[in-house]
Amino acid sequence: MQNEWQNEWIIKLSKAGLLRVIDEPCDIDLEIAHASYIEVKKDDSKALLFTRPTDQDGNFYPPVLTNIFGSFKALNLILGRKPDEIAKEIENLLKPKKPANLGEKLDFLRYLISLRKVFTTKFKGNAPCQELKFMGENADLTKLPALKTWQKDGGRFITMGQVYTKDLHGNTQNLGMYRLQIYDKNRLGMHWQIHKDGANFYNDYKKAGLKMPVSVAIGGDPLYIWCGQAPLPKGIFELLLYGFIRKSPAKLVKSLTNDILVPYDSDFVIEGFVDTNELEFEGPFGDHTGFYTPVLPFPVMRVSAITSKKSPVFHATVVGKPPLEDKFMGYATERIFLPLFKTSAPDLIDYKMPENGVFHNLILAKFDAKYPAHAKQLMHAFWGVGQMSFVKHAIFVDSKAPDLGDYETLARYVLDRISPKSLLFSEGVCDQLDHASPNACFGGKLGVDASSDFSPNPPEILSDDELLAKFKSVCAEILDLKQYFTDTKNPVVLVNLDKKEHAKASFERILKFANHFKIVIFTDPKNSINNLYISIWRIVNNIDANRDIFVNGDQICIDATTKFAWEGYEREWPDETLCDKSIVENLIKRQIIDDDKELFLKFDIF
Repeated sequence: MQNEWQNEWIIKLSKAGLLRVIDEPCDIDLEIAHASYIEVKKDDSKALLFTRPTDQDGNFYPPVLTNIFGSFKALNLILGRKPDEIAKEIENLLKPKKPANLGEKLDFLRYLISLRKVFTTKFKGNAPCQELKFMGENADLTKLPALKTWQKDGGRFITMGQVYTKDLHGNTQNLGMYRLQIYDKNRLGMHWQIHKDGANFYNDYKKAGLKMPVSVAIGGDPLYIWCGQAPLPKGIFELLLYGFIRKSPAKLVKSLTNDILVPYDSDFVIEGFVDTNELEFEGPFGDHTGFYTPVLPFPVMRVSAITSKKSPVFHATVVGKPPLEDKFMGYATERIFLPLFKTSAPDLIDYKMPENGVFHNLILAKFDAKYPAHAKQLMHAFWGVGQMSFVKHAIFVDSKAPDLGDYETLARYVLDRISPKSLLFSEGVCDQLDHASPNACFGGKLGVDASSDFSPNPPEILSDDELLAKFKSVCAEILDLKQYFTDTKNPVVLVNLDKKEHAKASFERILKFANHFKIVIFTDPKNSINNLYISIWRIVNNIDANRDIFVNGDQICIDATTKFAWEGYEREWPDETLCDKSIVENLIKRQIIDDDKELFLKFDIF
């Protein structure tokens, strides 16, 4: 490893055995992203440092660091301790124990005094992030090694940018993590989703007819970027959480061409302003849902300066189908914010966001059930709190249920208790990236109450071949099926359907054999019914609960197929993210990645 690239975090990752250095030139167009995407899916994944990023014109760029959050070990290293330990400290702060003696009183006083380190401070002296300065026309975004991740992406995107903004009156600064499309040397697309604080600030500047100052930091302490995606209450600067976790304040320096403060140790800082009268089409982009998001107009940042360290390292993350870095980042969010969430839902015991549920598409919750409809009360609490309001599907179990992380045992517990009586249908806001709902940004929601036993009589189980033959006798569009959890009262039948009519009509046809099934889920022919992990990912992505779930007696049908205009879907159904096979084969040939066919199949790489 070249000495100039050995910054603090690269050294820490290397000493911990969590870094792999790739000195062979790799292209910023697909190659680096594909190698990183496949690496993070391995059981022993490491951060990757590409020391010689290049492009198809033979240009070389500063090093690129990916997958820095690519394992639980790396996550604990970055946080400085386990997420549960941070959660415990927050819990103790929210519910302090009464000191029993003078010693405990002094300890608690010392702790309260230490909280002053939560607040950010101004860095004094020459900041490392401003060692190199490129001002005005000398600032050139195209010289940054931003990655093109997917074939159909609209260009190169900054994917690990810390986007710093402040409110119109300068009272509150905000840190968010948004993708940023590079249009040319001095224009950057700002993907501010409608529900985000950055978008709210933007709307205020627009009403006032003023340009909005923005600075984007890249690199430095990786805890900054994790704080940027943390679901803190509106008006709280995310770097206060940094100070709380680090026990040391974030040191900030003023940008050179606007008043935004940024971390002193950032590797790169992009400064500029957003003209609130200017929009440009942004995308498409293969996002963390595993689907491409559509081309839509978003604000544009005009760059006024780019500064950096003398030997900067460009941080990037790769998004697409799970599991990816957000598995580990999301786990920390889940654990650390549990005590805060309990203040709004005091009977909540625990919750879990499976990574193949893409976090907002599926949540599991365990609570202390005390009275009828208690679960339904909690469902509404979930859908009314901050980023939890984006959750599409929530399954609630009582305190006697298995551990929420033991998915197979938990599934059996749920399937032995539910019936159509357990289902609560609602409507509310959805993540702007959600494609299944009939309308952008809002749609159907489903809550499942497995805290009470509403289970029906189990069906008469047939073999897969026998059940398939019966289904095909009334619906020729059914191509294949596989049954799961046949030892429960509600077995699940995954069905490949070559849809030629509304799925509800196909469901009504197979009701002739209702005594042989309880829950049937229709998926597209391309979905491997033998791959339950990816099937769940597709199902929770592809359904709107109010449109796609049908009930008849004890039978439940879920339509997780692609939706078309002929059935009333008026939006454009997106493509899934898939690796370019020729790129992967070339990376294998150069021994940058392994030819792991089992992994490729398991995670639907192609």
